[in-house]
Amino acid sequence: MIRLASLLALPLFAILSTPTIAAPGKFNKVLGLGDKAPAWENLDGTDGKKHSLADLKDKDVIIVVFTCNSCPVAAGYEDRIIAFAESYAKPDSKVGLVAINVNTGKDDALPAMKTRAEKKKFNFPYLFDPSQEIARKYGAMFTPEFFVLDKDRKVVYTGSMDDKAPPGEPKATYLEEAVKAALAGNPAVMGETSAAAGCKIRFNVKKED
Repeated sequence: MIRLASLLALPLFAILSTPTIAAPGKFNKVLGLGDKAPAWENLDGTDGKKHSLADLKDKDVIIVVFTCNSCPVAAGYEDRIIAFAESYAKPDSKVGLVAINVNTGKDDALPAMKTRAEKKKFNFPYLFDPSQEIARKYGAMFTPEFFVLDKDRKVVYTGSMDDKAPPGEPKATYLEEAVKAALAGNPAVMGETSAAAGCKIRFNVKKED
């Protein structure tokens, strides 16, 4: 933080040009509410197509969920995500939902993802990013972890889908409320929560250049 005495010692133009640094969230140490959402490009989907954030330009609200095959908690949430997509993210709706997997083990590789998507009849794109860069840019740490983007592709919610992982029955539906607020052009009452008590994303050690 810049001290008052330091500000007084600066020329006016320097004070006016001092950049404002957006603070990350309480739980997410990379993105804060109101930050521009990182874009992804040409990620392979289980449908055999390449996917980019720009493909969803006609959507007013986008939900991004980082998930995987191998986490029991993430697997437990799949039915809820499918039901959510059926209610809010049909192809002709103003909401888009995209799932992204960045784990690179055999159980999370694209062939296994395709098998999972077919078995569960996923009604949303399920994408694979073996570089793991998109999860790093979003500050995602667990599976499943949800992000809601508004029409300007700014982050308006980060965290868990609700307050009780399956098979428990949730009382607070954070994701649903955030999406409803975003569609109405309002801020979410609860803009950030901790991620569901799932598995940590297994980030690979980055090689030195």
